[in-house]
Amino acid sequence: MHTLPDPTPEALAASRALNDIIRREIETAGGAIPFSRYMELALYQPQYGYYSGGAHKIGSGGDFVTAPVLTPLFARTLARQIEALLPQTGGTVYEFGAGTGALAAELLNSLAGSLKRYCIIEVSPNLAQRQREHIAAHAPEHAGKVNHLSTLPDRFDGIIIGNEVLDAMPVERIVQSAEGSLKRGFVAIDGAGFAHTERELAADSPLTAAARQYFPPALPYSSELHPAQHAFVCTLAQRLERGAMIWIDYGFDAAQYYHPQRDDGTLIGHYRHHTVHDPFFLPGLTDLTAHVNFTDIAEAGCSTGLDLIGYANQAAFLLNLGITELLAEHYPKPESPAYLKAAGAVHTLTAAHEMGELFKVIAFGRHIDPDWQGFVFGDSCHRL
Repeated sequence: MHTLPDPTPEALAASRALNDIIRREIETAGGAIPFSRYMELALYQPQYGYYSGGAHKIGSGGDFVTAPVLTPLFARTLARQIEALLPQTGGTVYEFGAGTGALAAELLNSLAGSLKRYCIIEVSPNLAQRQREHIAAHAPEHAGKVNHLSTLPDRFDGIIIGNEVLDAMPVERIVQSAEGSLKRGFVAIDGAGFAHTERELAADSPLTAAARQYFPPALPYSSELHPAQHAFVCTLAQRLERGAMIWIDYGFDAAQYYHPQRDDGTLIGHYRHHTVHDPFFLPGLTDLTAHVNFTDIAEAGCSTGLDLIGYANQAAFLLNLGITELLAEHYPKPESPAYLKAAGAVHTLTAAHEMGELFKVIAFGRHIDPDWQGFVFGDSCHRL
């Protein structure tokens, strides 16, 4: 059994402050709040939430490594796809979930000739500052193209991208009995912490309809539903006047996601590079995440008038766009330490047992010609 590292006094104080905020909201609500609301507070409460409060800076060491941080080749490969599409639009890239700014900096450098503006939609002032600093250090000549936005634009004309964005949105926990009745997951106070509780779902609830659509019939079954992801994609789709959306994340099509053997969903916590199964462990210091139901994402985009362009695993998408060619181009000495490090990162991005199979890429378009090299081989739209 692994012992989890202790938080710093500063981090522990922040977590306790968030704990108190959540407790007060539960008390005000009459004793319980939906799990989705708990997850929203744990991740996005302005001062102490995991993402918005900067907990991954407080908790030294962080909790995960994303593809753009792993190697610049990820961004340079993605840039090949974006570069084919940008001239058909107003020339703007809109990034959600920009994290450290690593993807933005590399795209700014790679798209210098065709990119007019780079908009980062970021609700966290802490993260926005980190992104500005990283871009100033790694793409200084293009920093003037960057605009940070704290609210959604009314309209999009360009390419919307998001790497590991959808998985960080709050989910609903739903429990189905052996007889098929449905309950919604709630969170109640339990001593100094929190505990799961459940409440019956109304027959006319949208959550009931979604559970009936996706869950296996008449099985004791627990899993997640993703109304926040669905609404988010619908909203962006309605505002996309011309261009494309590209989402990269880990997840499954609905048949895989709601397989009868996956009977407790995918919700998981990450704390200082450790997996945590208790979602109530150190709120604000633990990243909570669930896999993406890409069938639901496809339905959201298509129901609002977008063209579903492609759906492939990350390995197929990156190999179609020539990541191995870029490896050889940027690291021409195969015996050098730099090449070996970059080759190891490419392996991580594309190997089936690493990120290559679990991570998927889904893309939508509106009023844009289908010049999509990323989906030439391995497109799996038929599985959605």
